[in-house]
Amino acid sequence: MEYQDIIRDWKQQKFRPLYWLEGEEDFFIDQVVEYAEHQLLSEADKGFNLTVLYGKDTDWATVINACRRYPMFADRQVVILKEAQAMRDILKLEAYIDKPLESTVFVVAHKQGKIDGRSKMAKLIKDRGVMLSTKKLYDNQLPSWAEAYVRSQGLAISEKACILLADHIGNDLSRIANEIDKLLVNLPEGKKIDENDIEKYVGISKEYNVFELQNALGQQDMPKVMRIIRYFSANPKAAPIQMVIPALYNYFSKISLLFGVKGGEKEMAAALGVHPFFLKDYTAAARKFGPEGTERAILLLHQYNLRSIGINDAGNEDGELMKELVFRMLRP
Repeated sequence: MEYQDIIRDWKQQKFRPLYWLEGEEDFFIDQVVEYAEHQLLSEADKGFNLTVLYGKDTDWATVINACRRYPMFADRQVVILKEAQAMRDILKLEAYIDKPLESTVFVVAHKQGKIDGRSKMAKLIKDRGVMLSTKKLYDNQLPSWAEAYVRSQGLAISEKACILLADHIGNDLSRIANEIDKLLVNLPEGKKIDENDIEKYVGISKEYNVFELQNALGQQDMPKVMRIIRYFSANPKAAPIQMVIPALYNYFSKISLLFGVKGGEKEMAAALGVHPFFLKDYTAAARKFGPEGTERAILLLHQYNLRSIGINDAGNEDGELMKELVFRMLRP
């Protein structure tokens, strides 16, 4: 079950007595908890029937006692246990989970970890309630996720705008969602979000960003590469070297995969984990660099990543390291 499925069921007044939310992606867990805390009960009912506990500040007995209370002047009560991973003896909740009250909606937020799926408790959770087990998205899934999030809010967004957001922010769904929400507030209804909107409201330059840098490198366009690097040097917060090097490493790693892929465009796009629309950029770069040039670029990125953290480096500025790196990539 996805987090949207839980919220959809709640909107349709379909409830289970237990919702166990666990795993690596906090955003999905937070969405469910936020809805449970603010939307499941009316304002009048919250005073009597909403209990929010924190794992580090409570114990299993307090949690069970809260869950076993009956609702006052309402059909149900809501008990939310946040930061459940910090609670001692959490496995002692098993006694309640085995026989939960149907009038209690018990929501457990167990972040950054999972209980043993083979344990008795895990089996009870799945039998008596709903278990949401979350995973971090892969980097290549972020643009599609951003597009789906925008669509769920009733708007549309261009592919390039999605990539700009994902490349600049990285694997932080909460930050991506916050930036999209900011766009929704500022843009007129029905406006399709494009790279100009990203530049204006998010502060990501549509011309000087990591996405444009990797494309310029793939085309071996030295003048454009140096313009972007100079912009990065003058605006360190726009693209710190600690963000640029991993992005370029990921880019050249995908190019290297092309040399071993058999099949057509569909197979190549699937192997790289990119949208087919962008495949031509990778194949063009593969032709420019070849297997040896691509391998050399990856080795240089590893070397300069070490230098950026002070290993085998005499203290060069990040901008100088980037200029030297791209020059050696394009002028072996």
